[in-house]
Amino acid sequence: MKNSILLKTAIVLLGLTALIACQEKRKPINFPTTDLAMENMIPKPVKVIPTHTAFGLDQNTVIYTSQTEKGFVEVGQFLADKIKDKTQLRIPVNNTGEAQVDRIIYINQSDSTDLATDEAYQLYITQDSLILNAKTAEGAFRGVQTIQQIIPEVSNDTLVEHPMWLIPTGKIMDSPNFEYRGSMLDVARHFFSVEDVKKYIDLLAYYKYNVLHLHLSDDQGWRIEIKSWPKLTEIGGSTEVGGESGGFYTQEEYKELVAYAAKNFITIVPEIDMPGHTNAASVSYPILNGNGKTPQLYEGTHVGFSTFDTRKDTVYAFIDDVVREISELTPGPYFHIGGDESHVTKKNDYIYFVNRVEKIVEKHGKRMIGWDEVANADVSSNSVSQFWASEKNAQTAVAKGMKVILSPAKKAYLDMQYDLESKHGLHWAGYIPVDTAYVWTPERYAQGLPLENILGIEAPLWSETISNISELEYLAFPRAIGYAELGWTLEENRDWENYKVRLANQAPFLERMEVNYYPSTLIDWKKGKNTYTEILKD
Repeated sequence: MKNSILLKTAIVLLGLTALIACQEKRKPINFPTTDLAMENMIPKPVKVIPTHTAFGLDQNTVIYTSQTEKGFVEVGQFLADKIKDKTQLRIPVNNTGEAQVDRIIYINQSDSTDLATDEAYQLYITQDSLILNAKTAEGAFRGVQTIQQIIPEVSNDTLVEHPMWLIPTGKIMDSPNFEYRGSMLDVARHFFSVEDVKKYIDLLAYYKYNVLHLHLSDDQGWRIEIKSWPKLTEIGGSTEVGGESGGFYTQEEYKELVAYAAKNFITIVPEIDMPGHTNAASVSYPILNGNGKTPQLYEGTHVGFSTFDTRKDTVYAFIDDVVREISELTPGPYFHIGGDESHVTKKNDYIYFVNRVEKIVEKHGKRMIGWDEVANADVSSNSVSQFWASEKNAQTAVAKGMKVILSPAKKAYLDMQYDLESKHGLHWAGYIPVDTAYVWTPERYAQGLPLENILGIEAPLWSETISNISELEYLAFPRAIGYAELGWTLEENRDWENYKVRLANQAPFLERMEVNYYPSTLIDWKKGKNTYTEILKD
């Protein structure tokens, strides 16, 4: 199989080379000296080997892709669309027509043993070709994000008679450090529209995230339509923190989000928080309530006062319906049951509840994730503990053979304020400036947590203090960019002094995407400068 793919690749490349050679002989271009290793790539790749010349992306460039493997053509079209967004160039995909062809971008399906994972990719960049090798379309998509980042913001028009974007030549070998690299968005305390979530997905994908965890229910709101229990959205979805009108996703809208995320090779992880954080559900159906009080709609931010009645069979029939309906809409492998801050649930009742819900989740073909408290129940090693507060709970999870997602509030919570001057956010876990968010080591953060038990890292964004996409972006960026590097890049390749230079050069992209990022004074933000244009001017 491998030899067959290599042969097909060689034949395609020979044909493309012949196509270029058959064009009218072009005048050689004297490219400036470049350094691929100095490009502002985030996350930083495993290995970068520069060859110090340039690939001139221009109107005479074409994209070809492997066409036998699913998804490669779509990745090629995605790249063409992003190139158009950034440069206004319309690059044909698998169709040269009558166009002059000077250079090619080839997205190639490869079975190279150097590609260790489905997300691994290789980039080989010369003056005439940019070849992206990957085993899967997912790996090719990760490589396309890197290509986007090394296309300069500004063209050069002194080398030829038309605009040309100079991409440094060399070789990039890359693959992720952790298999799970996520962000959580709380749409329960404040609701965010489909379009808002799509924009967040776009930004996460650019930095090679592969998970978006949606916190779909809490005391203040229930945000997804459950057809067998319609009052959840009719009543429970009617408000949010501060008393605004709330909202919810219909099942069609949720499917739209799942599909949009999938096109960006991001897995949606749905969360229904329980047995605590359940006031919105209990207001909708009081039969579920277990705290002995009459539930009312809640618009505040206090936690720990609500619980399901953990000994009532109706509660588990309800949960079975909810898990079933959401699981049918969600192709990913995980279902998050929450499980945190259930302060009014008795310990034995909590353990009983988690044990039963784990079986319901598994019945519907999903792998259970819960906040770190769930490790105190009799859960199986197949379930995942999300460490947010208790190192002891993380150690308990490891003792049970569970995988752990790292989300320590003191380091990874995106809703914490940057500093005393922050407009939004909280600080109960401390202030998290941009350097604090980056300068920690997930691989060795918690005692008694071996590397082989770490599934990955997730940066949660709780929404008590934000109510629109601009405020969301203020808290998420630029810290979410640093968490992307912690999840993807090897520990030995991470360095704050190097990172903050690369982060500074993300400003043109963030501004082009109209992201309301926090302009931390720790970073010397660059506004639209272009290295190679400046070299030629000098």
